[in-house]
Amino acid sequence: MGKLKIGAIASGSGSNFEAIVNACEKGILKKKATVEVLICNKARAYCMERAKNHNIPYVLIESNMEDETREEFDQKMIDVLDKYDCELIVLVGYMLFVSEMFINRFNGNIMNIHPALLPSFKGMHAHEDTLAYGVKVSGVTVHFVDIHEDHGPIIIQKCVPVYDTDTKETLGPRILKWEHKAFPKAIELFCDKRLHIEDRIVKIDGEVKL
Repeated sequence: MGKLKIGAIASGSGSNFEAIVNACEKGILKKKATVEVLICNKARAYCMERAKNHNIPYVLIESNMEDETREEFDQKMIDVLDKYDCELIVLVGYMLFVSEMFINRFNGNIMNIHPALLPSFKGMHAHEDTLAYGVKVSGVTVHFVDIHEDHGPIIIQKCVPVYDTDTKETLGPRILKWEHKAFPKAIELFCDKRLHIEDRIVKIDGEVKL
Protein backbone atom coordinates (compact mmCIF):
# COMPACT_ATOMS: atom_id res chain seq x y z
CA MET A 1 0.00 0.00 0.00
CA GLY A 2 1.40 3.38 -1.00
CA LYS A 3 1.82 6.43 1.16
CA LEU A 4 -1.06 8.85 1.61
CA LYS A 5 -0.69 11.85 -0.70
CA ILE A 6 -1.29 15.17 1.06
CA GLY A 7 -2.04 18.54 -0.48
CA ALA A 8 -1.48 21.60 1.72
CA ILE A 9 -3.09 25.04 1.41
CA ALA A 10 -1.69 28.06 3.26
CA SER A 11 -1.85 31.83 3.39
CA GLY A 12 0.95 32.74 5.79
CA SER A 13 4.20 31.62 7.34
CA GLY A 14 3.46 27.92 7.10
CA SER A 15 4.92 26.61 10.37
CA ASN A 16 2.22 23.94 10.60
CA PHE A 17 2.93 23.05 6.98
CA GLU A 18 6.59 22.53 7.84
CA ALA A 19 5.69 20.48 10.93
CA ILE A 20 3.72 18.11 8.72
CA VAL A 21 6.51 17.97 6.15
CA ASN A 22 9.03 17.17 8.89
CA ALA A 23 6.76 14.42 10.20
CA CYS A 24 6.61 12.96 6.69
CA GLU A 25 10.36 13.19 6.15
CA LYS A 26 11.66 11.95 9.49
CA GLY A 27 8.82 11.67 12.01
CA ILE A 28 5.64 9.74 12.71
CA LEU A 29 4.45 9.97 9.09
CA LYS A 30 7.71 8.86 7.46
CA LYS A 31 6.32 5.53 6.25
CA LYS A 32 2.74 6.70 5.93
CA ALA A 33 2.38 9.99 4.03
CA THR A 34 4.02 12.53 1.74
CA VAL A 35 3.25 16.18 1.09
CA GLU A 36 2.89 16.39 -2.69
CA VAL A 37 2.19 20.09 -3.21
CA LEU A 38 1.59 23.40 -1.44
CA ILE A 39 -0.96 25.91 -2.71
CA CYS A 40 -0.65 29.49 -1.46
CA ASN A 41 -3.01 32.41 -2.10
CA LYS A 42 -0.72 35.21 -0.91
CA ALA A 43 2.16 36.38 -3.10
CA ARG A 44 4.72 37.08 -0.36
CA ALA A 45 3.77 34.37 2.12
CA TYR A 46 6.76 32.62 3.70
CA CYS A 47 5.16 29.17 3.39
CA MET A 48 6.42 29.01 -0.20
CA GLU A 49 10.01 29.43 1.01
CA ARG A 50 9.46 26.50 3.35
CA ALA A 51 8.20 24.40 0.46
CA LYS A 52 11.20 25.40 -1.64
CA ASN A 53 13.57 24.44 1.18
CA HIS A 54 12.05 20.94 1.24
CA ASN A 55 11.92 20.58 -2.56
CA ILE A 56 8.13 20.41 -2.49
CA PRO A 57 6.28 21.84 -5.49
CA TYR A 58 4.29 24.98 -4.72
CA VAL A 59 1.71 26.91 -6.70
CA LEU A 60 0.64 30.50 -6.13
CA ILE A 61 -3.05 31.07 -6.87
CA GLU A 62 -3.82 34.60 -5.79
CA SER A 63 -7.36 35.12 -4.58
CA ASN A 64 -9.41 37.95 -5.99
CA MET A 65 -13.01 37.46 -5.02
CA GLU A 66 -14.08 40.60 -6.85
CA ASP A 67 -13.38 38.95 -10.20
CA GLU A 68 -14.38 35.35 -9.55
CA THR A 69 -16.71 33.28 -7.43
CA ARG A 70 -15.56 31.07 -4.58
CA GLU A 71 -16.27 28.03 -6.75
CA GLU A 72 -14.21 29.36 -9.65
CA PHE A 73 -11.28 29.98 -7.33
CA ASP A 74 -11.66 26.60 -5.64
CA GLN A 75 -11.72 24.89 -9.03
CA LYS A 76 -8.23 26.24 -9.71
CA MET A 77 -7.06 24.62 -6.48
CA ILE A 78 -8.86 21.37 -7.31
CA ASP A 79 -7.08 21.24 -10.66
CA VAL A 80 -3.68 21.48 -8.92
CA LEU A 81 -4.55 18.98 -6.19
CA ASP A 82 -5.89 16.53 -8.78
CA LYS A 83 -2.67 16.88 -10.78
CA TYR A 84 -0.77 15.60 -7.75
CA ASP A 85 -3.39 12.93 -6.89
CA CYS A 86 -3.91 14.38 -3.41
CA GLU A 87 -6.08 12.27 -1.12
CA LEU A 88 -6.06 14.36 2.06
CA ILE A 89 -6.13 18.16 2.07
CA VAL A 90 -4.71 20.08 5.03
CA LEU A 91 -5.48 23.74 5.64
CA VAL A 92 -2.39 25.09 7.36
CA GLY A 93 -3.16 28.71 8.13
CA TYR A 94 -5.44 29.18 5.12
CA MET A 95 -7.41 32.39 5.64
CA LEU A 96 -10.35 31.77 3.32
CA PHE A 97 -13.38 29.51 3.45
CA VAL A 98 -13.60 26.59 1.04
CA SER A 99 -16.81 25.95 -0.85
CA GLU A 100 -19.16 23.02 -0.49
CA MET A 101 -18.09 21.99 -4.00
CA PHE A 102 -14.48 21.77 -2.83
CA ILE A 103 -15.41 19.77 0.29
CA ASN A 104 -17.48 17.32 -1.72
CA ARG A 105 -14.73 16.85 -4.31
CA PHE A 106 -12.48 15.38 -1.60
CA ASN A 107 -15.25 13.47 0.18
CA GLY A 108 -14.82 15.60 3.27
CA ASN A 109 -11.19 14.52 3.66
CA ILE A 110 -10.05 18.03 4.54
CA MET A 111 -8.50 18.94 7.90
CA ASN A 112 -7.99 22.30 9.56
CA ILE A 113 -6.23 23.39 12.73
CA HIS A 114 -7.47 26.10 15.09
CA PRO A 115 -5.60 27.68 18.05
CA ALA A 116 -8.40 27.33 20.60
CA LEU A 117 -10.67 24.66 22.06
CA LEU A 118 -13.59 24.65 19.64
CA PRO A 119 -16.46 25.40 19.69
CA SER A 120 -15.16 28.30 21.82
CA PHE A 121 -13.38 31.26 20.21
CA LYS A 122 -13.88 30.59 16.54
CA GLY A 123 -12.50 32.87 13.87
CA MET A 124 -9.40 34.90 13.17
CA HIS A 125 -8.72 36.31 16.64
CA ALA A 126 -8.74 33.24 18.86
CA HIS A 127 -5.92 34.32 21.17
CA GLU A 128 -7.29 37.83 21.69
CA ASP A 129 -10.79 36.48 22.33
CA THR A 130 -9.45 33.86 24.72
CA LEU A 131 -7.58 36.44 26.78
CA ALA A 132 -10.44 38.92 26.75
CA TYR A 133 -12.86 36.32 28.09
CA GLY A 134 -10.54 35.32 30.90
CA VAL A 135 -10.61 31.55 30.47
CA LYS A 136 -7.96 29.57 32.36
CA VAL A 137 -7.44 26.96 29.65
CA SER A 138 -7.11 27.30 25.89
CA GLY A 139 -5.55 24.89 23.43
CA VAL A 140 -5.57 23.49 19.94
CA THR A 141 -8.19 21.72 17.84
CA VAL A 142 -7.71 19.66 14.69
CA HIS A 143 -10.99 19.04 12.90
CA PHE A 144 -12.49 17.99 9.62
CA VAL A 145 -13.79 20.88 7.51
CA ASP A 146 -17.42 21.52 6.72
CA ILE A 147 -19.15 24.55 5.20
CA HIS A 148 -19.29 26.47 8.49
CA GLU A 149 -16.44 28.37 10.13
CA ASP A 150 -14.37 26.27 12.55
CA HIS A 151 -17.26 23.86 12.90
CA GLY A 152 -16.54 20.40 11.47
CA PRO A 153 -16.09 17.13 13.41
CA ILE A 154 -13.30 17.36 15.99
CA ILE A 155 -10.41 14.89 15.71
CA ILE A 156 -7.94 15.97 18.40
CA GLN A 157 -7.85 18.61 21.10
CA LYS A 158 -5.05 19.51 23.48
CA CYS A 159 -5.46 21.77 26.50
CA VAL A 160 -2.91 24.52 27.13
CA PRO A 161 -2.93 26.66 30.29
CA VAL A 162 -3.64 30.38 30.17
CA TYR A 163 -1.80 32.46 32.76
CA ASP A 164 -2.85 35.78 34.29
CA THR A 165 0.24 37.44 32.81
CA ASP A 166 -0.34 36.11 29.28
CA THR A 167 -0.51 38.25 26.18
CA LYS A 168 -1.13 37.16 22.61
CA GLU A 169 2.65 37.10 22.19
CA THR A 170 3.15 34.61 25.05
CA LEU A 171 0.04 32.47 24.66
CA GLY A 172 0.38 32.03 20.90
CA PRO A 173 3.77 30.26 20.89
CA ARG A 174 2.74 28.01 23.78
CA ILE A 175 -0.24 26.81 21.77
CA LEU A 176 1.71 26.67 18.49
CA LYS A 177 4.10 24.12 20.00
CA TRP A 178 1.16 21.75 20.43
CA GLU A 179 -0.28 22.57 17.01
CA HIS A 180 2.93 21.17 15.51
CA LYS A 181 2.34 17.89 17.35
CA ALA A 182 -1.43 17.62 17.02
CA PHE A 183 -1.74 18.04 13.25
CA PRO A 184 0.73 15.26 12.32
CA LYS A 185 -0.93 12.98 14.91
CA ALA A 186 -4.37 13.59 13.38
CA ILE A 187 -2.95 12.74 9.95
CA GLU A 188 -1.39 9.57 11.36
CA LEU A 189 -4.78 8.49 12.74
CA PHE A 190 -6.28 9.13 9.30
CA CYS A 191 -3.54 7.10 7.61
CA ASP A 192 -4.10 4.23 10.03
CA LYS A 193 -7.87 4.30 9.39
CA ARG A 194 -8.53 4.81 13.10
CA LEU A 195 -11.04 7.63 12.60
CA HIS A 196 -14.75 6.89 12.30
CA ILE A 197 -17.36 9.66 12.04
CA GLU A 198 -20.85 9.01 13.42
CA ASP A 199 -23.11 12.03 12.85
CA ARG A 200 -20.55 14.70 13.80
CA ILE A 201 -18.70 12.66 16.41
CA VAL A 202 -15.22 11.38 15.51
CA LYS A 203 -14.57 8.07 17.25
CA ILE A 204 -10.97 6.91 17.44
CA ASP A 205 -9.80 3.32 17.69
CA GLY A 206 -7.40 2.92 20.60
CA GLU A 207 -5.68 5.44 22.83
CA VAL A 208 -4.22 8.67 21.46
CA LYS A 209 -1.09 10.21 22.98
CA LEU A 210 0.50 13.48 21.89
